[in-house]
Amino acid sequence: MRIDLHTHSNRSDGTDTPRELVEKAAAQGLDVVALTDHDSTAGWAEARAAAERAGIELVGGIEISTMLDGVSIHLLGYGFDPDDPALLAELGRVLGGRDDRLPALLDQLAGHGMPLTVDDVVAQSGAAAASGRPHVADAMVAAGYVRDRDEAFRDWLYDDGPVYVARYGTPLRDAIDLVAAAGGVSVVAHPWARKARRVLTPDVISALAAQGLGGVEVDHLNHSDEARTELRGLARDLDLVVTGSSDYHGAGKGPEFHLGAHTTAPEELERLLGR
Repeated sequence: MRIDLHTHSNRSDGTDTPRELVEKAAAQGLDVVALTDHDSTAGWAEARAAAERAGIELVGGIEISTMLDGVSIHLLGYGFDPDDPALLAELGRVLGGRDDRLPALLDQLAGHGMPLTVDDVVAQSGAAAASGRPHVADAMVAAGYVRDRDEAFRDWLYDDGPVYVARYGTPLRDAIDLVAAAGGVSVVAHPWARKARRVLTPDVISALAAQGLGGVEVDHLNHSDEARTELRGLARDLDLVVTGSSDYHGAGKGPEFHLGAHTTAPEELERLLGR
């Protein structure tokens, strides 16, 4: 059984519709796929209908933008009630933060000789729940300022880079509690990628596990082999679920982030969903 628990559609910053994503997952031989769009469950219904037609299992999920000690941390949530009022209110606040910072980002871009309008960005974000930096990157590509998203982020849009505006993210510990209160389980996404490792130390992960964190995403393309080995041992010691995934974004990330690039063991999925 092949299981991919971290993918994105065009309801956030992926480029496939939820239906297209599920159909591609089935074509790639996946048996289970989770749709984990950023801060939104808007694609679940379309993805679930496509999964029923394709004969694969869809796990409803989300990737919540959170903060810990000033560092952006992404938290994956699974199996929660998407209509939970407290969670919905918090997600609305996070999504609003994305849209609210857009004019300031565009002002900074214009100052660097790359003028764009809000409409230019919205033309790229389309069905997404909010317009974020990946959509700004896509607008930069469309305008001929950069070749692709990677160049836009490498040279301009990276955290604290030349074109950057901080936005609201849910405190990580609050997000874990919100997912749990909505009947779900949380997994820290790519915990030792980029700046996250600075704050997600083994002691911190241990404290989060004691609070109710359910798992860690170990097998991810942004983790070195050494990091995976260390995280796997830590997860075993803390009795946390170990997941693996592609972090698929369609054309929004390189081909190495293809569906099924990394997978989750069936027994770990059973532990995660408590079945």
